[in-house]
Amino acid sequence: MSEATAERVSVTLADGIVSVRLTRPDKRNALDPAMMEAIIAAGEQVKSMPGARAVVLSGDGASFCAGLDLGSMRSLAGGGPRGEPGALTLPEGAITHRGQQMCWVWQEVPVPVVAAVHGHALGGGLQLALGADIRVIHPDTQLSLREVYLGLVPDMTGSLTLGRLARADVLKDLMFSARIFDGREARELGLATRVSDTPLKDAEALARGYAERSPAAVRAAKALANHLLYGDAAGQFAQERRLIHGLAGTAEQAEAVRAHFEKRPPAFP
Repeated sequence: MSEATAERVSVTLADGIVSVRLTRPDKRNALDPAMMEAIIAAGEQVKSMPGARAVVLSGDGASFCAGLDLGSMRSLAGGGPRGEPGALTLPEGAITHRGQQMCWVWQEVPVPVVAAVHGHALGGGLQLALGADIRVIHPDTQLSLREVYLGLVPDMTGSLTLGRLARADVLKDLMFSARIFDGREARELGLATRVSDTPLKDAEALARGYAERSPAAVRAAKALANHLLYGDAAGQFAQERRLIHGLAGTAEQAEAVRAHFEKRPPAFP
């Protein structure tokens, strides 16, 4: 991992448990291009880490991840493209662009990944948590698929991962409304594996339990489950990219962002 990456995400291994921690607490671990690259790099590092048997994914400070960085959101208000040029480009042979890979890399990691979620998990932050295998969420955590509020759609694998956890009507309600809900409701809706007042402690306990099992069998179990759950991933991710491309930069989408920053209701045609 590069020095720049290490400034955004820390990766440590002890007794078979890899701790991957977002370390941008002053921004509530919000996602800018550098943060996304750091999260991807951390996942790639874990993939080939000798002795890794389980992963705990967490965030420093007041929040797990507050979603897209406000600077990136402001760029959308002018009707320009989302992010810098190339943000939606697929590397050769890949099924994900950068934003998708930030979340999807945790399914490519061959061992169980447990997310400890607190504070906020909004937009891309929620989709990052959904990319983990297991989620332990504090009851007061504020969660939302926030993209439609900004005139966009979830485009970081969340349409697939949430669709495998929640009923179809729940999936649509959360996407259509972009409403904020708490960790208690997340458990009721099937998004939280457990609700805990001490999510990091309990996530670490779950990871230790997984690490005590046969490493080869646990890896095979994750591969078996993912074959069932995500066999159609490439097609769904392509649909996310197609739809976000059609929305980003339009007048309607720019109005949604302007209204957010001007603290007023949007005025759509």
